[in-house]
Amino acid sequence: NMSSFRKALKSRQRNHHERSQPGFRKHLGLLEKKKDYKLRADDYHKKQNTIAALRKKAMEKNPDEFYFNMINSQLQDGVHVAKKPKEEVEVTEEQKKVMRSQDINYVEMKRVAEAKKIERLKGELHLLDADSKQKNSHIFFVDSKKEVSSFDLAKQLNTAPELVDRVYNRPTLKTLETESIKGAVEPRIIKKLARQRKHQYKILSQRIDREKKMFVITQKIQTRKDLQDKTKKVKVKKETPNAAAIYKFEAKRKR
Repeated sequence: NMSSFRKALKSRQRNHHERSQPGFRKHLGLLEKKKDYKLRADDYHKKQNTIAALRKKAMEKNPDEFYFNMINSQLQDGVHVAKKPKEEVEVTEEQKKVMRSQDINYVEMKRVAEAKKIERLKGELHLLDADSKQKNSHIFFVDSKKEVSSFDLAKQLNTAPELVDRVYNRPTLKTLETESIKGAVEPRIIKKLARQRKHQYKILSQRIDREKKMFVITQKIQTRKDLQDKTKKVKVKKETPNAAAIYKFEAKRKR
């Protein structure tokens, strides 16, 4: 009796193993077990319940119900899209990126370095032949109208007629007679130097624009830091891509 009881007890302790995929059905992949079916069934019923709940919610929705987002949205291709404000963008994407990644000290350091490079370039070029440079005016006074009609500018400046239109490097006749011409004289070299000078002016213009952008970013970062103060404040001017917002803070008496 005891031996038969032990056999029965051991038989109950055996793990039930599901059969694997038969050899002739290997091309169909793994055979689904009960635990796999359970997961698939639960996922299916969960999706069906979600769809049924959404369908019920759509059927019971009141089409005349009002909500405030209706004012700021419009229908495009059957989808509600929020209306974009017509006002100018306060902060450009470039400014947002720099403000998130760098702090005010780094931006100010880069701006000062850029300003020094600009001053050095201005010193090298002297703004010669610059389009934006204001033309200098030189007034000559004469005694009569007759002298005005016979006035010779080249003679008055004591230089060659070919050099009258120059604003720089305009030697006198005495200098031309006594000293040899220094510098480029061939047309090919002169054109090459002109191209190089034009390229330098382009670099100078780009550096000036970059320095202005850095200055605006510095102002915006500083304004955001000032706004962390709990002092009462009023916005006087909105923020624009070229300027930071202006706030008027309540005067606080120092103790």
